[in-house]
Amino acid sequence: MEHGSFTDNSAATFSLTDEDHTIANAVRFTLNQDPRVTFCGYSIPHPSEARVNIRVQTTGDPAREVLKDACQNLMLMCRHVRCTFDKAVEDFKASNAVKAMKIDSQDSSGDDSEESE
Repeated sequence: MEHGSFTDNSAATFSLTDEDHTIANAVRFTLNQDPRVTFCGYSIPHPSEARVNIRVQTTGDPAREVLKDACQNLMLMCRHVRCTFDKAVEDFKASNAVKAMKIDSQDSSGDDSEESE
């Protein structure tokens, strides 16, 4: 839901339902990277209410478009992190590090006798 002025679309407050600090802080961070943003912040009206209010003020561009661009940038960042993580896991599994660590179900008998010696 968007709360703002009909005459000045460069400032608006967006209310996101069923969200918390996790998405709000990520969106705030992404918005603050945009040079079109003069102010961005978020608040949670009440701890028992699953809602976040994000305030966006811009240099003149429509706040709705700037928020949309920030969300798209955030999705690209998340995609990059996921791809980088998946590649690192794949590279780790392909290396001999997994074999050296002896992390399989047959080696974990629960006997710690080697550590106590």
